[in-house]
Amino acid sequence: MSNKVYSLTDLILDNLFNLRGLLSSPYAASYKLALKQRDLSAGEFGQAVVRLKERKLLVVTEKNNKKFIKLTSKGQLGVLMSKAILKNPGQWDGKWRLFTFDIPEGCKEKRGVLRKLLKQNQFCKLQASVYISPYPLNKEGITYLNQSGLRDYVRILKVEEMDSDKELLKKFNLRKSH
Repeated sequence: MSNKVYSLTDLILDNLFNLRGLLSSPYAASYKLALKQRDLSAGEFGQAVVRLKERKLLVVTEKNNKKFIKLTSKGQLGVLMSKAILKNPGQWDGKWRLFTFDIPEGCKEKRGVLRKLLKQNQFCKLQASVYISPYPLNKEGITYLNQSGLRDYVRILKVEEMDSDKELLKKFNLRKSH
C-alpha cells in the first residue's frame, strides 16, 4: 500500500485480497495484520467486518470453531477497482490507447463503473463510448475487465497515427518525438 491513509474497511479488504487462499484462519490473520498497521481493538475490527458483510463485500463462515472471512466476488471487484489506478504512467511511447465499448442497456451500473475506471487511468472521452489515453490500462484494470464480465464488451486499440492529436497532446502535456 502507498502512503495514502486507508479506512479500516479498505485495509481489511486489501489484506484479504493480497493474502487470498494463503491463510488457515483468515479472520484471525486479517485481524493481526490490521492490528499491526493500526491501533485497533477486536471490537473495531468486528464492526468493520459487519459493515463489509452488510455491503456484501465479504462473508464470514465458521469451521472447527474458527471464523473465516472471505471476499465475495463483489469485494474482489471492489479491491481490483481501487488497485486499477494508474500510479506512474512512465514515459510516453508515442502511441495512443483507444478504448471503445458497447455495453448493453441493462448493464447501466457496469457502464458507469467502466467510465470511472477509464477516468482514473487518465483516459479522456473522445466521443460517446470511445476513450483515449497515451498510457495503457494497467494489469489490475485488465483483470477487473475480465473478472467483471466487461471484457466481452470492450475493444482496446494501440494507435500509431491520428489525423490530428494537437488537442490531446496539449491535454496530456505531451510532445511528439521526431
